[in-house]
Amino acid sequence: MIADLVAALPVSPSTLVLVVPTLAVPVLAAISGYRTSAGLNVLVSGVTLAAALMLLAVPHARGDFLIVDDFNIFLVVLTAFVGFTTSVYSASYIGHELETGKLTPAFLRFYHAMYQAMMGAMNLALLSNNIGLMWVGLEVATLATVMMVGIYRTAEAIEAAWKYFILGSVGIGLAFFGTILIYMVSSSVIGSGVPAMAWDEIVRNAAALDPKLLSLAFVFLLVGYGTKVGLAPFHAWLPDAHAEGPTPISAVLSGLLLNVALYALLRFKMVLAGNPATIDVGAILMTLGLVSL
Repeated sequence: MIADLVAALPVSPSTLVLVVPTLAVPVLAAISGYRTSAGLNVLVSGVTLAAALMLLAVPHARGDFLIVDDFNIFLVVLTAFVGFTTSVYSASYIGHELETGKLTPAFLRFYHAMYQAMMGAMNLALLSNNIGLMWVGLEVATLATVMMVGIYRTAEAIEAAWKYFILGSVGIGLAFFGTILIYMVSSSVIGSGVPAMAWDEIVRNAAALDPKLLSLAFVFLLVGYGTKVGLAPFHAWLPDAHAEGPTPISAVLSGLLLNVALYALLRFKMVLAGNPATIDVGAILMTLGLVSL
């Protein structure tokens, strides 16, 4: 019955997960009242969670740009769930910040709009079947969280946001270069164009790809996305960002955004795992994980 109801929707649940928070961004930016904007933020997060849960009731699907599979579906649901519960807590928390004068009404509109921009961008990265589109999602989520970390406009908050921006930008730049290398390797086997950037196509043809270039690409991706994961020794931004940003943003940053960056690394690990001549990615990740711990 649930599957029949989902099938009757005019758009797919995966589309709703992306469209709902995206459409909410300009609306929340235009609302000046705190209670209205906070309530709408909770409502939008709840609708996104409902759409994410619908993914559990429909068959997995893939396209050139979006994919729903066993690997990402639980992360999409987890992201939507934490986003919803955090938005509920955020309503009272930010109200207190407004009463004490730590936030102004103008910054409050900015806060709710950036919250949904961050959620939509993370969902885009998780649902993307395109390595370039996933990079865009992580970049947008990074920029949104940078602005929210510094929302208090204190010297400490601005310093933390600036450090996060600099290190995050360097990391995302290296990840972009690694993404280009992956496309160059895959296009020589799959052919140029969109199919050469699709996750499932790259994994399917992993054994035929150049192992040396794959290994080199992963080094750039590891440093780039590893910076966003907060893996040691690329973690210098993380303590300040958590300490100076609003508590709800710290929860989303540690509980969700780091997971999305790690998800990207694991997607690329699947590619190298399909080619036995590449470097031992599992041993590298386990070592960095233990060092980080």
